[in-house]
Amino acid sequence: MPELDIGHLLRFVTARSGGPGGQNVNKVETRVTVEVDVDALPIDDRQKELVRERLHGRINRDGVLRVTSQAERSQILNRDRAIARLHELLDDALTEREPRKKTRVPKRQKARRLDEKKRRGDTKRLRSRLE
Repeated sequence: MPELDIGHLLRFVTARSGGPGGQNVNKVETRVTVEVDVDALPIDDRQKELVRERLHGRINRDGVLRVTSQAERSQILNRDRAIARLHELLDDALTEREPRKKTRVPKRQKARRLDEKKRRGDTKRLRSRLE
């Protein structure tokens, strides 16, 4: 998949991170959230639909894809990390997947499973009190 040039479409939002870091955490906004409007991406409609379908948990009602990073203690490193993750997510969402081939469970395997369940049930029944 070719690298998408979406730098001009990105919007950055910063906030204070949680976790360890001493005074740095309390004073500096190091958490970075990268936002991009899915409709503005330079891809065709079919690909946009794929992105919406596969990344629906990260896209809000307005159609904005959000990725957050707060792993680093530096805002710049978190920004770079969030951009890299955004590209990774988009690449993965746009990758064509082979359809799954349906397979059947062999009869012998089903029978073995049922035998094991029956044996386990018998064991439990024998352990219980007789009334």
